[in-house]
Amino acid sequence: MDTNKYFQHHSTIPVVVKDKDTGKVLHLAFMNQQALEKTIETGEAWYCSRSNGKLWKKRSEQKQTVASIYVDCDNDSLLMKVHQTGTACHKGKSSCFHRRIWPEE
Repeated sequence: MDTNKYFQHHSTIPVVVKDKDTGKVLHLAFMNQQALEKTIETGEAWYCSRSNGKLWKKRSEQKQTVASIYVDCDNDSLLMKVHQTGTACHKGKSSCFHRRIWPEE
């Protein structure tokens, strides 16, 4: 698979990660071309840190097995559906989006 077309204008692109079974948005991360290719090669989700450019993936107790990857109409962002093992958030929550800011409760 040629992944060059997704990185024509940016070295990293956003990826929205959803639980395949529940449809819940788990987190937003970024991928560079190497992370996307490693994800496709291994079937596990790999990401790229925007601060240091290093590849990373969830710890073993938070494994993300990729079910499918979709690209948007502009070829510059991804939606990835995963089978999540453990919590998705490093704070121990099922989703990184667990704090509502508006409207206030």
